[in-house]
Amino acid sequence: MTLPAYDLTGRTALVTGAAGGIGRATAQLLARAGAAVHCVDRDAEGVEETAALVTADGGTAHPRTTDVTDPAAVRDAVEAAARTGGALHIAAAVAGIMHRSTVLETEEADLDRVLDVNFKGVLRTCQAAARSMIGTGTRGSIVTMASGAVDAAAPGLLCYSAAKAAVVQLTRTLATEAGAHGIRVNCVAPGWIRTPMTERNSADEQRQTEAAMARTSPLGRVGEPEEIAQAVLHFATDASAFTTGQILRPNGGVAMPW
Repeated sequence: MTLPAYDLTGRTALVTGAAGGIGRATAQLLARAGAAVHCVDRDAEGVEETAALVTADGGTAHPRTTDVTDPAAVRDAVEAAARTGGALHIAAAVAGIMHRSTVLETEEADLDRVLDVNFKGVLRTCQAAARSMIGTGTRGSIVTMASGAVDAAAPGLLCYSAAKAAVVQLTRTLATEAGAHGIRVNCVAPGWIRTPMTERNSADEQRQTEAAMARTSPLGRVGEPEEIAQAVLHFATDASAFTTGQILRPNGGVAMPW
């Protein structure tokens, strides 16, 4: 049974990066709370699988193959969601990619590719969602996805960390601009989460990496996608009606900034 403040019945949500990992878990949880979820991803097979999982669980899902690097495609996805549901109430910009290279080895093409997905893709989603909400007079919620990488430097993560740091500033800036329309904008910055993006080349390497990451957490473990989806759900619902421009860090206590 859904608590009243977490009840999304009658609302329309759009989730990018919904083909797997945190995006899939988010789509499933929002649907479980009652929202009709538009599952967006460039992975056509994966997004269909997510929609099938949502439907099998009794929820409502609309799969749509969309690449967040295509501005027109993002606009079309948001407009389709709003048209189908009468308005777009929730947008979760989860889509992202990983890239590793040292500062000295980073090529312009590396940075361009990561920024196009991890920052500009989020920006495009936020812009289209906010414009749609303003156009329909909807007091909606936009949730972005950053990373624990914004709180600490790590070798090889320049492109990824820079893009995620830009997402944090985008979140705060849009919150100041969209608040007058009753639109809330918040960000989730996860720690190490067990997803396809964090999978290593071998099972042994995966175990070693997860064990090392677990040792950095006071809770002594890594996170699961469903735990990050819970943070998105909180921001998506009336439970956070007076919360905007905030960064929620479900990271197992690895970083504790003021």
